[in-house]
Amino acid sequence: MRAAAFTDLTGPSGVELVERPDPEPGRGEAVVDVDACAINRHDLWILEGDSAMVDASRLPFVSGLDVAGVVRSVGDGAGVDVEPGDRVVLCPNETCGTCRFCREGPENRCAEFSLYHGGLAEQALVSADRLLALPDSVDATTAAALPTAYMTAYHMLRRANLGPGDLLFVPGATGGVGVATVQLAALSGVRTVGTSSSATKLDQVESLGLDHAVESTDPDEIRPAVEDVGAPDAVVNHLGGPYTRLGLDVMRRGGRMLVCGRTAGGVSEFDVPDLFLGHKRVEGSTMGTQGDLQRLVDLVAAGDLDPAVEATYPLAETGAAFAAMKERESVGKLVVTTD
Repeated sequence: MRAAAFTDLTGPSGVELVERPDPEPGRGEAVVDVDACAINRHDLWILEGDSAMVDASRLPFVSGLDVAGVVRSVGDGAGVDVEPGDRVVLCPNETCGTCRFCREGPENRCAEFSLYHGGLAEQALVSADRLLALPDSVDATTAAALPTAYMTAYHMLRRANLGPGDLLFVPGATGGVGVATVQLAALSGVRTVGTSSSATKLDQVESLGLDHAVESTDPDEIRPAVEDVGAPDAVVNHLGGPYTRLGLDVMRRGGRMLVCGRTAGGVSEFDVPDLFLGHKRVEGSTMGTQGDLQRLVDLVAAGDLDPAVEATYPLAETGAAFAAMKERESVGKLVVTTD
């Protein structure tokens, strides 16, 4: 089989199409013929050498979390109703299965939580119990857009506990998690205010449900613009860095911030007295649960959610897909296909 492997951790130029043996499923495993695999900032960090998960000793490395395709074969002891020919999407969570959070939930708090990699290939060897059936109405490209960005956003919105008319602040609203958050918030009647450096990209996200757009990346400019709209009831923060302080400053008393990323920086400073005097909460959040992904598939099948896909790339052009992600010109998911 062919795979788009990372052969050098120097950026998009480090992707090379290689030949690998076809995988064979072991106990509890399945092999999926990959139709589509979305890429994420997580993959780009690995490709740029900015991840503690992968170093040069693991090269060539095949990344790719968000797999959709058709089951080719199933190993013994799968323990789930998965058969060859089934159309599926993969929940990329990898958990120990024995810790308190695996037993009682939520699974994404597993003490040994990790993520699947290997979807940027013609075939993927996966845990059979992480596969979800796809209805006929959900195509593979759409399904591949769901697991990382939309599952992460959906889980944070559930934890934010917002209702119709509440206000949500989404710095970086034109990124993958930002777009997903805006679309999912709109389904619940939650108002959103989001930011970006690009007026064109903000226009696109407004067409997806963004209520208030702020064209800036400067916290000092964004702060009064958000305050003019109102005090947000919650913040979904996938940027980190200075946007943590910004979100806390504008958020109402008793509000909640969910943090899931560090695109703008891995260290944040904020006003501690404002945090405790304002009864504000900051909570970390990683991915979501397999149940969250199932609900998203159901929303797409029902016609309530149409995930934003910016472009598709053939497997041989995976490097070009990462180059486009690095340029930050896209709105919506970039998906690699094996057609």
